[in-house]
Amino acid sequence: MEIDWDELRAAAYAAMGKAYAPYSRFPVGAASWDGEAISTGCNVENASYGLGLCAECVLAGNQRIRSGARLIAVSVCDSRGAILLPCGRCRQVLYEFGGKELLVDHPAGPVPLGELLRDAFGPDDLAAGRT
Repeated sequence: MEIDWDELRAAAYAAMGKAYAPYSRFPVGAASWDGEAISTGCNVENASYGLGLCAECVLAGNQRIRSGARLIAVSVCDSRGAILLPCGRCRQVLYEFGGKELLVDHPAGPVPLGELLRDAFGPDDLAAGRT
């Protein structure tokens, strides 16, 4: 399956333009591909700083509403269009919906999420622990 990284980056940049970032003034956009369509998200800050939502978290919710399909690729960018890597929390959220095979845009080229979040805890761990 061919991933159009330029289109994914453009969608992330367009989503960044919708960000609500009055406190940090650091708008972020994210876009994912699930094999059929692109989903997007932007960061949404809050006056109570800890309640802000990262673009990847908004993306995950939008993806679930749109189709619920597994994520195949994701790109995240800042206001310059520069590639950003997801924070630890967002890597865990993305892992839930794309697994270790999810390709994450990286300045050196796409990398599997499993390389960025080694030994991740996920749904399989919960299933294994149930008796």
